[in-house]
Amino acid sequence: MMQLFGGFSSRVYAAYDEVLPRAPGAAERVPLYQLYPLLVHVNLFGGSCVDMVEDALARLP
Repeated sequence: MMQLFGGFSSRVYAAYDEVLPRAPGAAERVPLYQLYPLLVHVNLFGGSCVDMVEDALARLP
């Protein structure tokens, strides 16, 4: 969710990783984690997020 709509600065991610480092392969799983909230947005707000859903699907391993 932190990366879904623009994200945060690199300082935020560095601080996050100091407290709770991300597991190996986390970056590859981001599109999977983003898929559900994107589908909810399509359902609630219409087709404006469909392109983002397609992009997330294309980035899945």
